[in-house]
Amino acid sequence: MAGTNLTRVEAQERARLLSVDRYDIELDLSGAQEGGTFRSVTTVRFEAREAGSTFIDLVAPAVREVVLNGRTLDPAEVFADSRIALADLPAGPCELRVVADCAYTNTGEGLHRFVDPVDDQAYLYTQFEVPDARRVFASFEQPDLKAVFAFTVKAPAGWTVVSNSPTPEPPADGVWVFEPTPRISTYITAIIAGPYTAVHSTWEGEGRSVPLGIYCRPSLAEHLDAEALFEVTRQGFDWFHEKFAHPYPFAKYDQLFVPEFNAGAMENAGAVTIRDQYVFRSKVTDSAYELRGETVLHELAHMWFGDLVTMEWWNDLWLNESFATYTSIACQAHAPGSRWPQAWTTFANTMKTWAYRQDQLPSTHPIMAEINDLDDVLVNFDGITYAKGASVLKQLVAYVGMDAFFAGVQTYFQRHAWGNTRLTDLLGALEETSGRDLKTWSKAWLETAGINVLRPEIETGADGTITSFAVRQDAPDLPAGAKGVPVLRPHRIAIGAYDLVDGRLVRTRRVELDVDGSHTDVPEFAGTPRPAVVLLNDDDLSYAKVRLDEQSLAVVRDHVGDFAESLPRALVWAAAWDMTRDGELATRDYLELVLHGIGKESDIGVVQSLHRQVKLALDLYADPAWRDSGLARWTQAALEHLEAAAPGSDHQLAWARAFAVTARTPEQLDILQGLLEGTRSYEGLAVDTDLRWALLNRLAATGRVGEEAIEAELVRDATSAGEQHAAAARAARPGAANKAAVWASVVEDDKLPNAVQEAVIGGFAQPDQREELAPYTERYFAAVKQVWESRSHEMAQQIVVGLYPALQVSQATLDATDAWLASAQPPPALRRLVVESRSGVERALKAQAADARLSA
Repeated sequence: MAGTNLTRVEAQERARLLSVDRYDIELDLSGAQEGGTFRSVTTVRFEAREAGSTFIDLVAPAVREVVLNGRTLDPAEVFADSRIALADLPAGPCELRVVADCAYTNTGEGLHRFVDPVDDQAYLYTQFEVPDARRVFASFEQPDLKAVFAFTVKAPAGWTVVSNSPTPEPPADGVWVFEPTPRISTYITAIIAGPYTAVHSTWEGEGRSVPLGIYCRPSLAEHLDAEALFEVTRQGFDWFHEKFAHPYPFAKYDQLFVPEFNAGAMENAGAVTIRDQYVFRSKVTDSAYELRGETVLHELAHMWFGDLVTMEWWNDLWLNESFATYTSIACQAHAPGSRWPQAWTTFANTMKTWAYRQDQLPSTHPIMAEINDLDDVLVNFDGITYAKGASVLKQLVAYVGMDAFFAGVQTYFQRHAWGNTRLTDLLGALEETSGRDLKTWSKAWLETAGINVLRPEIETGADGTITSFAVRQDAPDLPAGAKGVPVLRPHRIAIGAYDLVDGRLVRTRRVELDVDGSHTDVPEFAGTPRPAVVLLNDDDLSYAKVRLDEQSLAVVRDHVGDFAESLPRALVWAAAWDMTRDGELATRDYLELVLHGIGKESDIGVVQSLHRQVKLALDLYADPAWRDSGLARWTQAALEHLEAAAPGSDHQLAWARAFAVTARTPEQLDILQGLLEGTRSYEGLAVDTDLRWALLNRLAATGRVGEEAIEAELVRDATSAGEQHAAAARAARPGAANKAAVWASVVEDDKLPNAVQEAVIGGFAQPDQREELAPYTERYFAAVKQVWESRSHEMAQQIVVGLYPALQVSQATLDATDAWLASAQPPPALRRLVVESRSGVERALKAQAADARLSA
């Protein structure tokens, strides 16, 4: 990845020197079916505020022509290291023409090319965030140099081409000419091209009709539930128009489900790309639909926050992502007629646990991160940027009030439409509408790292009446290596008092207050009977780890499934999980808590989250001497829940998948094989395409089936998804020769496309194969730096994180990591990824020791 970086200082200097007016971009994609390279012609008009020198960005195998203000420059002299030097610019208007041969990719970066095995047709899409528009056309690749973009695309006959502007009528000559866009940043421009199929509709509102489109490959069209997607989209349009009070900024809104996408989705202006795994080929639980709905709303919110108004530099990336996350979930929770009013429960149990995990890594950073260059931001799409930022916005809404918050947002959009902003611009608008001074709040919440812990301190009299109640706030030390110091923060929280009423834990009192400093008295509870459970941060208003007092913890051990509402139950589940990760609750006690309460858990998203957490705890946090016993107990429980679940229910499917992941005895594997072969069944359980692969993957990982069975299943599912599942199953198979071949296909070769490489890596590291995988610790450290230097960022990050020896939980792994860090002198982005992975092993070691100690 050498030669592709850009520093903030360089970007600031270029923005000081230049303003950019317009790009005219011509792409010849007529040879896309064969692949290779494509012709890219860029004409960019800009103005130099003074005479000087700068550069334009381009990543291309060959540059054919560079003409600056009518003067031909020698590409061999001016093009190097992803830059074309523009020396001796005169003050005033300038015009640059660049002709290049650019490359299709199979990494999900730049212009990705995919060939569908079903119809042998090529499908293209662009992915430009953060710095990859330069892989398709010459550009000043930074968010604050906005411009108008006019695309002309030559494509094969029969193709459809979609961009940011409305799609013209199919041309007879195959040349698609798009109207110029509004002023936008380079990273949200887009081209999607291929024989995609489409469904169209409209959103009608405020005297305007916005065209809506949903696209996917023909091989997925039978599974495309377009009306359900349109319903969520229209709901978002209605709610965002009301809350933002600013018209939708673009001429149309297309959502394109594309193959081999690295992220969940991307907010290209008016042409959102979404991973096509969201076109569900098989039955999924409602939790998957909720997640897809949040993704749809997240990207729609970006049309205002990110596309209409864009951060000046990537240190304010959180402004984009946190705002989109908060508003998408708020829309699901509050919009009239929403299918997912429990969205804040899901947020508490998934997004916030991600944030808490990220905030306890050595790489923790303030929400407003220090981003010195592109390498910094490429590894910063993390749980702090998305989930902690959204949690803090939720806290801010509780602090200033929802009406004042959205009034400030409306002022922000009106004031900065089509411009670039910094944090102070948003806070200034919120201060105006709320009347609150947010500078101190911002410093505490946005400019510092780490997480606080809130604990109740309760004293009672002999009759059980509370005599004193206080909230103690701690600021634990930051992880070793993290920058900054622990800080106490102001929190707006609710405290819930819960009592057992007819066998249900019902909230009988709620107090909302500001918590500040290390000790905050709560006089409202003095003189009242001690409730069965005291829950700090009830309603999940703030961002903090909470602890239960001993009496409350004893009650929830027996009654966690008896909360009348889903959110407090989720908060208790999250607190228990966090205590397990921190070594304050033994893994075996966490397992018993889950087994005691999960049968009463109605929220399917929480159930599936608990499935993942229990399996992770048993694989990594359990005392190795007890692990097999814990896994046996969990697997048997999963089978019993599967057998008892209502036929055809989401819970039945979730338990089937949980059992498929962990089945281990010959009898249990017989059940998987019987389900796969059709000799065993459960009423209502559809053993469909994706469930078949889940069953087969486990059978392959345990050595029960081999290549013949995998190939037979691939014949049944001869699709790109089938190829990825087959790759994962092959990688999961035990055997030294197989593991060596799998390792070589990823580390020693670079031919795998991104989605297949990801599947292979996911299959390679099986918890049951720790001993067999042990030799790869040394091989990992021998290869990882060269991989980082020779692969694109996305491909390298998959390998660095996915093949780190996370299952080798030992001091030896920590020592090997430390030795490599000391000797290899990795660049900061690579160092961060390896240090984060090391932290997982260190935490697992401590949790294993705690499991043994607390259970002794």
